[in-house]
Amino acid sequence: MAHQFPYDADMTPTDLRLNISEINRRIRAAECAADRPPGAVSLLAVSKKKSTELIRWAHQAGLSDFGENYAQEMAEKAAQLADLGLTWHFIGPIQSNKTRLIAEFSDWVHSVDRLKIAQRLSDQRPSEKGPLKVLLQVKTSDEASKSGVQPDALKTLIDAVETLPNLQLKGLMTIPASSAEPAAQRVPFRHLRTIQQSLIGGNPELAILSMGMSSDLEAAIAEGSNLVRVGTDIFGARYN
Repeated sequence: MAHQFPYDADMTPTDLRLNISEINRRIRAAECAADRPPGAVSLLAVSKKKSTELIRWAHQAGLSDFGENYAQEMAEKAAQLADLGLTWHFIGPIQSNKTRLIAEFSDWVHSVDRLKIAQRLSDQRPSEKGPLKVLLQVKTSDEASKSGVQPDALKTLIDAVETLPNLQLKGLMTIPASSAEPAAQRVPFRHLRTIQQSLIGGNPELAILSMGMSSDLEAAIAEGSNLVRVGTDIFGARYN
């Protein structure tokens, strides 16, 4: 039987709609401040450790893309919410023994950082679902806890991933070290954008930059992000 996921009992559908409206306002304001066209940046709602009820409310408020960090949790939610036609993004570290679930239930994977994982995802992707859209996670800080391919190894990984029949390379992702200073926040995002621009001539499929979260989305958008991943400022804090 599917797990029941905890949620903030004080959250109401109205609260959720207001939160989503505020995040969309921040995104549009950041686009304007960076002289980018309205709608240049997409919102991914990070729903890990949040209930299917909250996700249904978020969908009713206009969201259709949801990000999860744990393969089993994503698979269960995808099954329970299959009637909504949601788009599922896997955004967490990938263990080899979880690739089958990820390949079967996700539409996007943001956190591919080594060829072994990419090969398993391609091999295990159900043919009837079409290619799995993937982003390569790039390490832009020295934190040992952060996953990602080193920038100097990225081109080799790109070339290898492009040969895998059931994957479709779409772009790059990063999770930098946290900082409260906007100028410092921008540095790793600028680094990833510079890497993207150096590669995109020969790799036009690298159009997506998945970077920026609740606390630093303005800095990410200023540096070229076109997909921000927001959890706390939509759903509230997690209890885990």
